[in-house]
Amino acid sequence: MISANNVTLRLGKRALFEDVNIKFTEGNCYGLIGANGAGKSTFLKILSGVIEPSKGDITMNAGERLSVLQQDHYKYDEYQVLDTVIMGNARLYEIMKEKDAIYAKEDFTEEDGIKASELEGEFATLNGWEAESDAATLLNGLGIENDLHYKFMNELTGSQKVKVLLAQALFGNPDVLLLDEPTNHLDLDAIAWLEEFLINFENTVIVVSHDRYFLNKVCTHIADIDYGKIQLYAGNYDFWYESSQLMIKQMKEANKKKEEKIKELQEFIQRFSANASKSKQATSRKRALEKIELDDIRPSSRKYPYIDFRPNREIGNEVLTVSNLSKTVDGVKLLDNVSFTVAKDDKIAFVGPNTIATTTLFKILAGEMEPDEGNYKWGITTSQAYFPKDNTKEFDNDLTIVDWLTQFSEEKDVTYVRGFLGRMLFSGEEGVKKVKVLSGGEKVRCLLSKMMISGANILLLDEPTNHLDMESITALNNGLIKFPGVLIFTSQDHQFVETTANRIMEITNNGGLIDKKTTYDEYLANDELARKRQVMNMESEEED
Repeated sequence: MISANNVTLRLGKRALFEDVNIKFTEGNCYGLIGANGAGKSTFLKILSGVIEPSKGDITMNAGERLSVLQQDHYKYDEYQVLDTVIMGNARLYEIMKEKDAIYAKEDFTEEDGIKASELEGEFATLNGWEAESDAATLLNGLGIENDLHYKFMNELTGSQKVKVLLAQALFGNPDVLLLDEPTNHLDLDAIAWLEEFLINFENTVIVVSHDRYFLNKVCTHIADIDYGKIQLYAGNYDFWYESSQLMIKQMKEANKKKEEKIKELQEFIQRFSANASKSKQATSRKRALEKIELDDIRPSSRKYPYIDFRPNREIGNEVLTVSNLSKTVDGVKLLDNVSFTVAKDDKIAFVGPNTIATTTLFKILAGEMEPDEGNYKWGITTSQAYFPKDNTKEFDNDLTIVDWLTQFSEEKDVTYVRGFLGRMLFSGEEGVKKVKVLSGGEKVRCLLSKMMISGANILLLDEPTNHLDMESITALNNGLIKFPGVLIFTSQDHQFVETTANRIMEITNNGGLIDKKTTYDEYLANDELARKRQVMNMESEEED
């Protein structure tokens, strides 16, 4: 259990949190939600002790251990993968190293023997004998195979490091687990594994995530940061959303009835206050009027952009043909003889762990990279807008947001361009901000503005939900559901894929292609069934 007691955090004159009192108890998983800038990550840092509150304190039960998902992917570069995971229990790792140092001594003394015995006792209490196998189990569950366990962290890719750091946070059954965006950069298989782990985890979990499906799957409670307060709701994300919307609706309806009553009383008082026979009634209504108080409906810090992709022309029957496409990068064959055709009603989601291959294919289709073999052909009625996973080059300039977007618009009128920016929550003075200083979420919203203003009838999106808050993801999700053109995309957001795609493709680890005309949930169900059959066949062969 961990509690915040009268916690206030001031940044200059602004109070990010004001007198927050909240208790997170054992056996529950809490989804910490709120708009970008509301202070979700900051509150986790207060809970972990990285940031001291201006007022109030954090308390935990004596003897309990807190574990945090580290965000610095380079912090453990000089350590082996398995050691990095075990370091999640700092005391256990310290004992292991201290033991090794004692046993390595040439002049082993009686005093060393006594110390070693004490360490061995504490080592056993902390399940030290199972440490390496437990760490390996976590790594394998997240997709880090055995041949990587004894490599150094600096030999791993960025996404592999993320998985190792997640395994580190989960290691050793911590009493309180703090996870800030644990699904970022995870493939869908790893996310599914993490979901099951947290569902079965018996201690306290507090998680920040923009993945609605993930929050629905794992959370028993939602802690909503808004107005500088944290309000606790029982249930998952969908239950919170429905409850909060219903509450606002009820307050508005109650206010409407009160306003109608106020108007009725005011009209009566105005008509009859000077009438002697009605003066008592008018006085009575004045008293009734004074007692009516409207509910204070404060504006939420949440803001939803308006995302609406409108193609300039209708798409024809010939959309895209990909023929025998192959590509090798840094000696690894990412695409091997890939072929497929796209129809005018296709909404294609690329899924699976081979995200580098997917990004490579998208770059080829966007004209940013040449294939080694094969070719592709877009239909003559098509126009494409591309959202790259890495947008660094897009914003490496000194342009303001308005000037940056204007260069992609056929209509150069500033008012017209600002209209698109306004939909994406860039209003007033924000339009003259330099693009190179924008946050990750702001850059994504700029790119979506660029795609909207293009009028393209084919949208090619590589991980568009990265860096977006929940409100922007919801708006983008709704915009793509309504989009009448062709959609080719990849995302680690389960709900985003399930509600948008009608066709699923997966580039396999050997560069081949699996192509199914189905929904994402149906694809996963069939994939799981195939895996179970494979396991049953293997067990049957072993028995024979």
